[in-house]
Amino acid sequence: MKWKKLGKIFDPTEHPLPNGCVEYAQSPQTLIFDTFVRVYFACRPPRTSGGQYTSHIAYADFSKDFKNLLRVSRHTVLPLGSLGTFDEHGIFPLNPLRFGGRVMGYTCGWSRRVSVPVETSIGLVTSTDNGETFQRYGTGPIMSSSLNEPYLVGDAFVKYIEGQFHMWYMFGTDWIDDDRGGEPERTYKIGHATSDDGIAWRRQEGEQIIGDKLGVQESQALPTVIGIKNRYHMFFCYRESVDFRTNANRAYRIGHAWSKDLNTWHRDDSRPGIDVSDIGWDSEMLCYPHVFECGGQVYLLYNGNHFGRYGFGLAVLEKD
Repeated sequence: MKWKKLGKIFDPTEHPLPNGCVEYAQSPQTLIFDTFVRVYFACRPPRTSGGQYTSHIAYADFSKDFKNLLRVSRHTVLPLGSLGTFDEHGIFPLNPLRFGGRVMGYTCGWSRRVSVPVETSIGLVTSTDNGETFQRYGTGPIMSSSLNEPYLVGDAFVKYIEGQFHMWYMFGTDWIDDDRGGEPERTYKIGHATSDDGIAWRRQEGEQIIGDKLGVQESQALPTVIGIKNRYHMFFCYRESVDFRTNANRAYRIGHAWSKDLNTWHRDDSRPGIDVSDIGWDSEMLCYPHVFECGGQVYLLYNGNHFGRYGFGLAVLEKD
């Protein structure tokens, strides 16, 4: 596989955004329409006086060749959760899926904690207006921390394949005290769950399905899966669990694995076919990939430096 980079296609600092957001366009994820492509992303208003961020969902509509930006949402797509809920302090990301005449959305809700910075869980939202706005299926999450996945759960990517829903997601395995005096950092891996209705999920708790490249303190996030020819291909991002925020050598890169049966995955990082650039907006990290098909082409949306603070870019898979 080889990806041809088409450059950064959206910068959130150049457009008015809802909910007072002024920067970040994290984890871009697509909903395909007949005449355009909608890309949902997570954006942020300025930090609070206490130094905290919140994360909100917005979208940008593009022509199907991605040469023209058609519209950027100005309204609230999905409000934050109410006081004390799992998504009170942020939603990131939103993974949309068309099913049964509506749009389902799988969210990662963020809530602040005291001993560690955050807890995350997976929520379900639905839309009856073609993805303009979403409403919660319920106040609580559909998947959260459990006996054998006791820390974080999030980053759901869902596909409906041969009569069954499949979810790939991340689950936390550890919190690490930062010996440099910073906040504890988290380690997480990729897991798999199935469902008959997209609501109640069966998971093999604590089972890591993608092998480590960097060792047990490798963090893996944002899985995205596509079928190409006779195989399924997963792209995800991975990094060291500590000293990754300002050290480019320990920051996010895009990894790859393949499977023939959706159960056994073979990691093959020699073939993601995309890496950091020598200079520019994606020269320090590549993160939060999303792979999809549109108009006979396979595309990859992704964030670059600073975890998507200044936008997302696009690559196209070159054909053999």
